[in-house]
Parts: sequence; structure tokens; C-alpha cells
Amino acid sequence: MKTFAIWIAALLLCASAAHAQTAPLYQALGEKPGIAALMGDFVDRMKANARIGKLFDEIKPAYLKEQLTDQICELSGGPCKYEGEEMKKSHEKLGIDKAQFNLVVEILQAAMDARAIPFSTQNQLLAKLAPMHREIITVP
Repeated sequence: MKTFAIWIAALLLCASAAHAQTAPLYQALGEKPGIAALMGDFVDRMKANARIGKLFDEIKPAYLKEQLTDQICELSGGPCKYEGEEMKKSHEKLGIDKAQFNLVVEILQAAMDARAIPFSTQNQLLAKLAPMHREIITVP
């Protein structure tokens, strides 16, 4: 019985250590409520932008906010599970070029600045999102 208790304690310690490696970004973003507020601001800013707002006309804002919240929550080490479409599929018909992609990044940075998210936290999130550009940019 004592061996079983030690094994359980070791398992919990390993699980805790694994969570601690990814959880700081999730926590720095304010966990799920903070991420939801950030994504709400981000989506509102994108839809209001004259250059790219039209790309989101066919998408309900509440749905987009929910999907982005789950995606960022999972990506940042939180307990959420993103179950939406793959990035390539959801963006393939939008015709997004590099300039539009960069504009979206600028809008996300403005939303993070407005929420007083520290620059180092912003960089951590952007580093996790950066590889997605290959799946989002569809126009050379």
C-alpha cells in the first residue's frame, strides 16, 4: 500500500511539473476569462477594420470569439480543447495575403496593449501563433 501511495504521489508530481511548464502563458493571459476578453476585443477590432473586416462578414462574431478563445486557451497551456476547423481549411477561401495577415497581427497586438498584457507575454503568444501563417496566407 505504501508503494502505491508513493507511485501516486510521483505521478501527481510529474503531472504538476508538466502543467507548470506550459501554464505560465495561460496564467499571464488571465486564464480563460482573460483570454475570452482579449479575443472579444480582438474580433471586434478585426470586424471594425476597413481593410479586413469584410473577410469576417460570413462569420458570427460570438462563434469566432468562442473558437479563438478555445484555441488560444489550449495553445497557451490551458485546460481548453480547440475543436474547430483546421487553420488551412477555415482560411482557404478567404484569399488572405501577407499584408492582411500582418494587419491581423497588428490588431492582435493593439488588443493586447489595450488589455495591458506585458510585451514579453505578447511575444510568447505571437511565437506560438507564428507557425500558423503557412496555413492562413493563401495568396502569394
